[in-house]
Amino acid sequence: MSDETVIEISNVWKIFGANHKEALRAIREEGLDKAQVLAKYNAAVGVADVSLSVNRGEIFCIMGLSGSGKSTLVRHFNRLLEPTDGKILIEGTDVMGLGPKDLQTFRNRKIGMVFQNFALMPHRSVLDNVAMPLEIRQVSKNDRMRQAAAILDIVELRPWGAKFAHELSGGMQQRVGLARALAANPDVLLMDEPFSALDPLIRRQLQDEFIRLSKILKKTTVFITHDLDEAVRIGDRIAIMRDGRLVQTGTAEEIVMNPADDYVADFVAGISRLKVVHAHAVMQPLDAYISANGPPGSDAPRVQEDETLSTLINLAIDHENAILVTSQGRDIGVISRSDILRTVVEGTEMS
Repeated sequence: MSDETVIEISNVWKIFGANHKEALRAIREEGLDKAQVLAKYNAAVGVADVSLSVNRGEIFCIMGLSGSGKSTLVRHFNRLLEPTDGKILIEGTDVMGLGPKDLQTFRNRKIGMVFQNFALMPHRSVLDNVAMPLEIRQVSKNDRMRQAAAILDIVELRPWGAKFAHELSGGMQQRVGLARALAANPDVLLMDEPFSALDPLIRRQLQDEFIRLSKILKKTTVFITHDLDEAVRIGDRIAIMRDGRLVQTGTAEEIVMNPADDYVADFVAGISRLKVVHAHAVMQPLDAYISANGPPGSDAPRVQEDETLSTLINLAIDHENAILVTSQGRDIGVISRSDILRTVVEGTEMS
């Protein structure tokens, strides 16, 4: 994952209703809340002053409960919904400044989108469905079929290319939808709860498949979900929304260890820390530990700074000495049994 910013969203608002401009002005000048805006202007606040950035190759999960604004927000990225106000930059392009023709080209070439509804064309074969974005781009039939077949290979559906959607399982149909989004080789993938309609086992299999594809293709992805376990499993970073606003953004570890408020704390209370929290978040700095306790034993076990809490617990069971944490071949910290116990207990108290 690169630190290069691909998507930059600044102060985006979406207010539904005929009086949306007046409502936004009143929010800014009078500090009206959602209920007051609805009562006074008959307008609904869908997205409220959201700013975020997504880096190249990152899987950025936006999550929240139903009605939090997450799906509304993602539809602004390619202007399926028009923002009431704000700025949207994708690969340096001012999306708000695009005219109808340029916007259509931008969507077709830069953005791939996968919805919860598979939206496959029932009269087209799997191969034809995957090739459709290239057909819209007026790629020759031979070239688009070749590219579509190559994508079907990547999602492991090549033998099903001549079948129709109704002949495939739900999980396979969603893989076709993903293949179709990838066929045009977009810079950005927008995925709106793509696996939520599937059975839990199939959903987990598709999560594994998506993680595998992401490592291969390195697409910049915005992934919408209401499932915190899914966000933790898939996302490089997570943004939590509530009532149209962005409450907190960070890695799963940052959010679980340092929730921004009680809402986020309640939201993440059910997440096990065992695979989310890593050694660097638990350790004491090496110098501070030595000053207080003296140097750790010569046979102290060593772990990398990204080792999970689960591994640390097992090491603490098998070794009486503190655990040394290393980074790039250098000792940087120490983890005692009490450090591990404190982290586990705090997680238990949260739940």
